[in-house]
Amino acid sequence: MSSGEKKHDFHLVDPSPWPIFTSFASLILAFGAVYYFHTKTLWLLLIGTALIVYGSFMWFRDVIEEAEKQGHHTLVVQIGHRYGMTLFIASEVMFFVAWFWAFFNASLFPTEAVGNVWPPADIKTFDPWDIPLINTLILLLSGTTVTWAHHAMLENDRKGLVNGLIATVFLGFIFSCFQAYEYHHASFTISQNIYGSTFYMATGFHGFHVIIGTIFLAVCLYRSIKGHFKPDHHFGFEAAAWYWHFVDVVWLFLFAAIYIWGS
Repeated sequence: MSSGEKKHDFHLVDPSPWPIFTSFASLILAFGAVYYFHTKTLWLLLIGTALIVYGSFMWFRDVIEEAEKQGHHTLVVQIGHRYGMTLFIASEVMFFVAWFWAFFNASLFPTEAVGNVWPPADIKTFDPWDIPLINTLILLLSGTTVTWAHHAMLENDRKGLVNGLIATVFLGFIFSCFQAYEYHHASFTISQNIYGSTFYMATGFHGFHVIIGTIFLAVCLYRSIKGHFKPDHHFGFEAAAWYWHFVDVVWLFLFAAIYIWGS
């Protein structure tokens, strides 16, 4: 074995500008959001968003290159990826626990500020058996289509993989459209009282996760069409599928707690 040849299964990443670039882009995005809240001016927010999109694209490009062409994602490295994704989803679970905690704290012990009743008297809640039920069925169906895609890939069925991902991405997009329609017709705002605050923070962050998950799966769809992923080497897709199932489960709790019980 030559002195320059790698003697281990681990991946020591090369220096990359994208982590620090994305960090500064996130800072600009945060400043842009605050600036928009105070002045209703969008330009700084749009710049931050554009920088985030560019940095994410370039970072993903490099990771895909490392996996597909450079062969750095060995079985040992993939184990580390699985641990990392598991911990990330666990942190996301606790993130949503915080919003459920806030909602139940406000609903189980309503204060004088909301008339000591829940939901507050001035809140017209959504009918859970209308759009929320439709969105529940959409996400449940999307969970089956992403599982279809996963099993197709394990069977080396490229057509089934692509079709399953197309269906999942489409269903994710439809969910987001229904959510936007629901928000547009809401009779209360995020600043009206604690109900509006907890409702929009919980469902809004979930909607944001759906958008992110749809983007992840769209990237996987593009990669599948390009011939990426093999039955024994596909963690990029598997991580996106884990994330999507997490989004599904969170929505079931939101639907039961906020839309049904909380109304």
